[in-house]
Amino acid sequence: MNDASTAPAARSRSAVFEYVFPAIRGVQAGREYYVTMCPLRLIPRLFVFDDEELPPEMRAQRTLNKARVPEIARYVAENPTTYVFSALTASINAEVNFEAFDTGGGRGERVGTLTIPMSAKFVINDGQHRRAAIQQALVENPELGDESIAIVMFIDVGLDRCQQMFADLNRYAIRPSKSIGVLYDHRDEMSSITKLLVMRSTFFVDLTEMETSNLAARSRKLFTLSALYNANKALLDGVETSSFERRVDLATSYWERVSDQFPEWHQVRNREVSAGEIRRDFIHSHGIVFHALGKIGNSMLLAKKDPASWETRLRKLRTIDWHRANATVWEGRAILGGKVSKSAGNVLLTTAAIRTALGMPLPPEEQRAEDAFTRGEK
Repeated sequence: MNDASTAPAARSRSAVFEYVFPAIRGVQAGREYYVTMCPLRLIPRLFVFDDEELPPEMRAQRTLNKARVPEIARYVAENPTTYVFSALTASINAEVNFEAFDTGGGRGERVGTLTIPMSAKFVINDGQHRRAAIQQALVENPELGDESIAIVMFIDVGLDRCQQMFADLNRYAIRPSKSIGVLYDHRDEMSSITKLLVMRSTFFVDLTEMETSNLAARSRKLFTLSALYNANKALLDGVETSSFERRVDLATSYWERVSDQFPEWHQVRNREVSAGEIRRDFIHSHGIVFHALGKIGNSMLLAKKDPASWETRLRKLRTIDWHRANATVWEGRAILGGKVSKSAGNVLLTTAAIRTALGMPLPPEEQRAEDAFTRGEK
């Protein structure tokens, strides 16, 4: 895309150099603000990030999380025809001039050109990680430079106002749940595998919460889509198959065999007992156990075990006392102080306990965690 109409023009007037943006004028809280489009190639040059060496009280933004930038840049590089960026929000510390295309009092008064002196400083209030990622993505793919991003510009009235804008813009920002992220993600193969597993299984489709990652006490669901997603990542890690459909079939076959070992799950599906009671009294429907069972299934898949042989091994799951009140087994492993813990260390310890009950040898990492746990190094 190379649309000159979206690019700010540069001009000189009485030795004062200026940017001229096509813009739309709006009003919020009695203050004018402007919306425009800017080519990506100009973003690194126009928009600066506050000096990270300044103390927090002297900055208008949080420090840049450098780990996030490569992830966002990679997202753009890997999806050049489908990536999406929301608008950047910035403050300008200069006098600006807006000239409407139509001064007759109609709607055209909102559309015109915004003139900003080149000496102005543009400070991003929201979107600094997108700005840094755009800069990195342009290095890898300069052709992105002619594409554009929306900019919402406010006239800067000082540091206090900039800091308040940052606080207000982030005050009500809520990260979507992991489950709905999986549900709406069509790029990630594991998301697709997990959704197909649920949709094709008459058992899991009835009992899986597709939107939220935390089940309410009265929810009729036993599992969350995000828990199944994490479990599938563990299950299929390093498993080479001939096709995507084969991976879906393996995951579906494994989890349906697992589900056969838990009578309480089927009682919930048959409305004989509530899901809340099972989640309250047992540990086996919680995400940490799903993750552990995924790791155990992965060992079977990597060992090229025939699916028919899974049944014999998995049947031993019935011998485990899954009650949350069974502190001898679960306290310190899956439960800390009466609450389920999903930390990496707890996943290892829970997996080790289940693997031992199934008569399977422990991998080195789980053995080290088990030895430390036995010595009291929790």
